[in-house]
Amino acid sequence: MKQYYEYEIQYQEVDANRRLRLFTLENYLLNVAGRASDEGGYGIQYLFQQGLTWVITRLNLELTYMPTYGEVIRIETWIEQNSHMLSTRDYRIYLGERLIGQAKSIWTVLDLTKREIVNVFDQEPFMDIVDGEVLNMTRAERLTPIQEPTLCDTRTIRYSDVDYNNHCNSCKYLEIMLDTYTPAQLADITHNPIRLDINYVKEVRLHQPLTTLVNVQEEYIQYQQKDESGNTCCSARFSTIKNTHC
Repeated sequence: MKQYYEYEIQYQEVDANRRLRLFTLENYLLNVAGRASDEGGYGIQYLFQQGLTWVITRLNLELTYMPTYGEVIRIETWIEQNSHMLSTRDYRIYLGERLIGQAKSIWTVLDLTKREIVNVFDQEPFMDIVDGEVLNMTRAERLTPIQEPTLCDTRTIRYSDVDYNNHCNSCKYLEIMLDTYTPAQLADITHNPIRLDINYVKEVRLHQPLTTLVNVQEEYIQYQQKDESGNTCCSARFSTIKNTHC
């Protein structure tokens, strides 16, 4: 079943280029996932009673236009499939009748006490929530570790970074990545059709350091974020795209 949600871009949600911040758009997508699952009876309100929660593990986004303040976008969402411990949720993003973006996200369910992934998709109410439409989106390239970073930056996870799951919020990883840029550099990203591929590997908790490695290439910009033990927590890649499916 497909569901639809509208968002009007607010002044505080745009950057110095007067374009919606990319991590705010990601936040819209995560909110849509939460609202859709709560309305379907399988969201956080249901899972918390079982000591469980949803967590995102991957997001792939293609965007041909970044909205500005006052514009209203409509987000269409549905569950493509549930397989083993993973749930695939898709999105289309519209400005009026114009399709300006699409995204594919992978989710799993976390046991809040054991901090381990659990399989719930062979149980009610998860068995009848799949729409089945497959989003036409190019498969993401594999993100390899950064060997020679162009830039390295470390910050400690603070109160404002942590969400109700008691770990660094998914959108904060992207926000920290984008904080390595100037507004002029970000204009080059947000004023062109872009592809974002981001993988969430390991959670980071309050007061833990997070180091962001950046590798700038002509065709793409890659990020790798590590904890204090050197374990990869999150990795991402920006690329400008000429041929999109939207």
